[in-house]
Amino acid sequence: MALIPSGTFSMGSDAAYSFINERPSHEVTVRAFFIAINDVTNAQFAKFVTETHYVTVAERPINWEEMKKQVPPGTPKPRDEDLQPGSLVFKTTEGPVDLSNMANWWVWTLGASWKHPEGPDSTLEGRENHPVVHIAYEDAVAYAKWAKGRLPTEAEWEFAARGGLVRARFAWGDGNPHPAAGRHRANTWTGNFPWRNTTDDGYAGTSPAGSFPPNSYGLYDMGGNVWNWCSDIYAADTYTQRADHPEFCSNPSGPSASAGRQWIVGDPSPAAVPGELRHVIKGGSFLCAPSYCESYRPSARRGSPPDTSTSHIGFRIVMDLP
Repeated sequence: MALIPSGTFSMGSDAAYSFINERPSHEVTVRAFFIAINDVTNAQFAKFVTETHYVTVAERPINWEEMKKQVPPGTPKPRDEDLQPGSLVFKTTEGPVDLSNMANWWVWTLGASWKHPEGPDSTLEGRENHPVVHIAYEDAVAYAKWAKGRLPTEAEWEFAARGGLVRARFAWGDGNPHPAAGRHRANTWTGNFPWRNTTDDGYAGTSPAGSFPPNSYGLYDMGGNVWNWCSDIYAADTYTQRADHPEFCSNPSGPSASAGRQWIVGDPSPAAVPGELRHVIKGGSFLCAPSYCESYRPSARRGSPPDTSTSHIGFRIVMDLP
């Protein structure tokens, strides 16, 4: 864990490269806290499962009665075999595709889970020190409680990711994550997303903890590798609401459970099914590319349903000072 001192910072971004859900930039104050220097790894999560016998969301059969609350009315029930345990796995496409349709590269894969990242025939052999993936929000919360910690708020995560830099584009500053000469700074997509990955940074998928330089607070992978769950409920207009109410800018913890149901033009998160709750994810992943989402910036933010797990979402924990 690294101790992050209390402080005030400019949260969000008004830069031309930012998305509308990152605006406006506004001053936020956070109290001091501890944060894990790495994402939770497969080895760490395995220890948790061994001691608690926890079963992740991706390993449980799908409850149709719950699922149909999150899909448009009248959606027919899937076949029973399609309601078996599984998760979303990224698949490289054969060529350029419509980037507005994520179904072009996300495939529902039966048997995919944290133990089988690409599907039932894949294993964690040699990936013990990689970040755990296929983690739903409640899985991350369960681990954090076991570890006597919690998930970070979005403000804590962004403050820590910035490492004391003021309005920098990335966790390491404003430089390209993949300089022509010099060490790569993050595990992101290099090439043409989602069909050609040059792997110039050395990895086509996740990378081991500590593979790239840390930020000024000694934190690794605060940009790229895997997305991190935050405790905040997601709403596209959170920053607009907060900027008009400075009293909400001290240790903010996100909007209420009734928020997150309205989509605004330009929101990079897919439109939510009415009534669907989402939580914030931060940090981007090995799938992020400038041509598609450049979400390995500290200010970038997305919303993801709490019961959704994918091959590029993990988490890290924080702890409060005594």
